[in-house]
Amino acid sequence: MKNGKKVRNYDLGREEFNGKHDSLFFNDGQRRIDFVLVYEDESRKETNKKGSNEKQRRKRQAYESNLICGGLQLEATRSVLDDKLIFVKVHAPWEVLCTYAEIMHIKLPLKPNDLKTRSSAFGNFSWFTKVLQVDESIIKPEQEFFTAPFEKNRMNDFYIHDRDTFFNPATRSRIVYFILSRIQYQVRDNVKKFGINKLVSSGIYKAAFPLHDCNFSQRSEDPSCPSERYLLYREWAHPRSIYKKQPLDLIRKYYGEKIGIYFAWLGYYTQMLFLAAIVGVACFLYGYVNQNNCTWSKEVCHPDIGGKIIMCPQCDKICPFWKLNSTCESSKKLCIFDSFGTLVFAVFMGVWVTLFLEFWKRRQAELEYEWDTVELQQEEQPRPEYEAQCTHVVINEITQEEEHVPFTTWGKCIRVTLCASAVLFWILLIIASVIGIIVYRLSVLVVFSTKLSQTFNGTDPIQKYLTPQTATSITASVISFIIIMILNTIYEKVAIMITNFELPRTQTDYENSLTMKMFLFQFVNYYSSCFYIAFFKGKFVGYPGDPTYWLGKYRNEECEPGGCLLELTTQLTIIMGGKAIWNNIQEVLLPWIKNLIGRYHTASRTEKKSPRWEQDYHLQLMGKLGLFYEYLEMIIQFGFVTLFVASFPLAPLLALVNNILEIRVDAWKMTTQYRRMVPEKAQDIGAWQPIMQGIAILAVVTNAMIIAFTSDMIPRLVYYWSFSVPPYGNHTQYTMEGYINSTLSYFNVSDFKSRSRGIVMPNLLFKYRDFRNPPGHPQEYKHNIYYWHVITAKLAFIIVMEHVIYSVKFFISYAIPDVSKRTKSKIKREKYLTQKLLHENHLKDMTKTMGVIAERMGPVVTDNNLRPKSE
Repeated sequence: MKNGKKVRNYDLGREEFNGKHDSLFFNDGQRRIDFVLVYEDESRKETNKKGSNEKQRRKRQAYESNLICGGLQLEATRSVLDDKLIFVKVHAPWEVLCTYAEIMHIKLPLKPNDLKTRSSAFGNFSWFTKVLQVDESIIKPEQEFFTAPFEKNRMNDFYIHDRDTFFNPATRSRIVYFILSRIQYQVRDNVKKFGINKLVSSGIYKAAFPLHDCNFSQRSEDPSCPSERYLLYREWAHPRSIYKKQPLDLIRKYYGEKIGIYFAWLGYYTQMLFLAAIVGVACFLYGYVNQNNCTWSKEVCHPDIGGKIIMCPQCDKICPFWKLNSTCESSKKLCIFDSFGTLVFAVFMGVWVTLFLEFWKRRQAELEYEWDTVELQQEEQPRPEYEAQCTHVVINEITQEEEHVPFTTWGKCIRVTLCASAVLFWILLIIASVIGIIVYRLSVLVVFSTKLSQTFNGTDPIQKYLTPQTATSITASVISFIIIMILNTIYEKVAIMITNFELPRTQTDYENSLTMKMFLFQFVNYYSSCFYIAFFKGKFVGYPGDPTYWLGKYRNEECEPGGCLLELTTQLTIIMGGKAIWNNIQEVLLPWIKNLIGRYHTASRTEKKSPRWEQDYHLQLMGKLGLFYEYLEMIIQFGFVTLFVASFPLAPLLALVNNILEIRVDAWKMTTQYRRMVPEKAQDIGAWQPIMQGIAILAVVTNAMIIAFTSDMIPRLVYYWSFSVPPYGNHTQYTMEGYINSTLSYFNVSDFKSRSRGIVMPNLLFKYRDFRNPPGHPQEYKHNIYYWHVITAKLAFIIVMEHVIYSVKFFISYAIPDVSKRTKSKIKREKYLTQKLLHENHLKDMTKTMGVIAERMGPVVTDNNLRPKSE
């Protein structure tokens, strides 16, 4: 509004588009389109809500009038394909760009910089990696500059050769979006309503976005257009470029530093996974090759040993007795994963994750220097949603001046308490779902034990692979995965609502707060079932004469004779594989189908070529949190790769294959299926860095405990070194023979309690998995000496392994600085030269000004002119 009147500089009547379909300019061919707003003309809507339509029209007209008052230029064009749609093209003139560049503290070029020379990481072997590099004849390296925050009164200091190119398209879009987010459209009850985001969410505008510079499949018809989208698709997103390095500088230039740093991190993580995958595959092959030499597995499968050992029922009354050799196939598989290679790999991964995090910090520091984001945190502006709520006045402790804040200290405490309570409620909801899965396991095990024994004979080949425990584990894992995805979908919306209520000040604060809430939820959601299997299942079952019951009704489920390690491996495989498939369906298939349907509808209406803005409108919206979900997906995978890797050495290999595809799939969908996002600055990967460091610390504990309590490695070592030879054993030399019998204890069926007793078979001895004294012993069914040796060895192993790995991690962290000496020198050198350049320019201006003043004033009278001449 201006002087109470609506101000417009375009006609809302239909304008035929006569320009090139790939044009990025207004109809005059001079003014560049920096942003596009889309709305539906109310006069052509097929609806009876005239009052609502009129309100929307008034809000939109007020908003557009205020945009014009703010210096932006608008031009409206009706859709070629749909008469109801109107596209409002937004252009920021030079003066507006300069004004807001100074407000936003945007760093802009001063003079060419010859310091930023990127050295090859491969040195003399660069010829070998040339085939992996991006072709510099296609994607030319960007010229580097000394930069400084822009100031209008020092405009002559900046490297302005051409006003049209001084602000690149990404910077222009950032500035215009900054303005669009802060222009008001209504004042009601002294409350200002403003921002394009609210207008889009309320339906007043249907979309708001910057334009892609061309079609992804061909160069622009405009020879002056660099066709960066086409280059990114050809050299980055196309399947034939899957082996090439990413053109990170072009990604950063086109999409902004925030997306650039994500792909830099994902690429670096994927490179580091190569080493982890190689070691993991080697450990897996070691177990696979040596599985036939696994003595305890041979004993399980041997007809005269495992075939004659009758095991106690694993549930009350209806579960049958079973022979140990029915788990023969499971024991063979377990030999692959529960081997000495697993221990080596767990120790290696504890060191690997530290190396990855430390070297990534160095790489991140290099990118901060190369992309000029070293001092970014000082430049960040408050979010418009935060500024809109700043109604309370407080005194700043530092400046002692008044400033506006959205709420008092007491109000902030109330908000934080409410938000924390909501997050805690959802975490408890997940725990409740986990308990539900446990109850399902306990109840279904009874059914499978009965049905499978009735369907198959004990010697049936199918029963060798499909035991009651295996069937229960697989079905429970599938159900767990489905519950995980349902809760995940609901909580995403809840977490956003909680964070919006919390009202963080800056976008970085907002994303960090949302990150911690989402990860805390996802951590419990994805990992709780794995923690249960690894550390709780089969640990508190009692013994057949006195079993432990859940809720006084459900008997605790037991591990198979080989332990729960194989079940944990199954759970990890299902969740990692299912999650990868589900994410690809969400990220690739759904956007592709939606765009395909949209293209079909538009093609059926007309054969005209639509302009660039209309083509982009029919693409999918990624949303401001699109990148957040990409990070979350990879961090959850990082947790699976590190936290439980002792049970599944192939996890890094699966992650590596997934990430190689993930990089290209993300690139493909960004360049072909989604609208161009507003470029944003970012200095680092934010709160994800401390989250990864926390996972790395926790991973040492979890892997040590998996080896100690979930696998059978420690009991085997104790038997080999202490109980296979006198005084506890009968063998003359160290051996694993007789190990299976040593891990099984006798039980007299007559000692069953009434609720557990099935078929009465008095005075018959059967076996169960535990280290307890036999019936008739003075300490009947109490833990024997073997048990206490094993517990002592397990605790000692955890303490030693943790201290050794933590010591190595601490040494590596200390020895590898976060910022390399060379990068530090470059940053200091550039800062010095920039200050020197600005100072010299300032002195030149001062000298020039003083000279002009001197010319205007004429000869200067000095003391010497007033003194009489000496005789």
